[in-house]
Parts: sequence; C-alpha cells; structure tokens
Amino acid sequence: MSVGNLNTQGDKKNNWTWQNAVLQLLGQIAAGGGGGGGGCPCPSSAQEATLLSVLTALTSVVVTPGLVRATAPGNVPAGARSVTVLNSGAANGLVLGQIIKPGESFTWSADSNNTLAVVSYDGTGTELAIAITV
Repeated sequence: MSVGNLNTQGDKKNNWTWQNAVLQLLGQIAAGGGGGGGGCPCPSSAQEATLLSVLTALTSVVVTPGLVRATAPGNVPAGARSVTVLNSGAANGLVLGQIIKPGESFTWSADSNNTLAVVSYDGTGTELAIAITV
C-alpha cells in the first residue's frame, strides 16, 4: 500500500490516511464486525460461510472422465483437460494425422487454466481406447 508516497504530511506519506482506514476496516472484518458502515449486516458466522462457499467455488473444479473405443474416424472436441489415446488393436491408427502403432499411447494435458484443442483420430481397421477428462 505505498502508491504515491510523497512527503506531504511530515513523516507520514500522502496516502497514510487511506492506508490507515483500509487497515482498520480489515481489522474490523477479521474481528467479525463486518466493517462498520456499509458492511455486511449478517452475523460473522454467515459471513464466514459465504466466504467459504465463494472460496470453494473458486478453487473446486469438477472433472468428468470419459472413455471412447474408436474403430472409425472422429474427434475429441476442444475443451478437454486431458486426452490419452491407446492403440489397443492389431493395426496402425491415426491421431492428429500421425500413425499410432499397436500398443502405443499418447497423452496430452492442459494446465489448470487451459484446455486442449480438437484431437482428431482414426481407428479404422484397429481399436483406439481414448480416455478423456473434461
């Protein structure tokens, strides 16, 4: 909280009054008082429950796994978090236009803030086991 600290009030910087007010407000919120004027009028236990539900919504992600056994061309739609393709058949298949030999597998994963683009496959003449997490 040191933006614009110019010496205009003796030893205190020009935003000291604002910084002090913010710190006092944070202290009131931490003590369960809701921050005084304009704060939440609900009891502190309700505030805590609300904040906990907001935190849970922001940090919890439900991922849905899926499994496809492909013996024809297809696509895993964009938006998956991870895709694993295993050629469980006896012939070559295609994934992203490249040959996937029998017994080979490939995995693509996106980090928590991203998803994958479309993943094309062709299991004609073989069988591709495709695990998808959305």
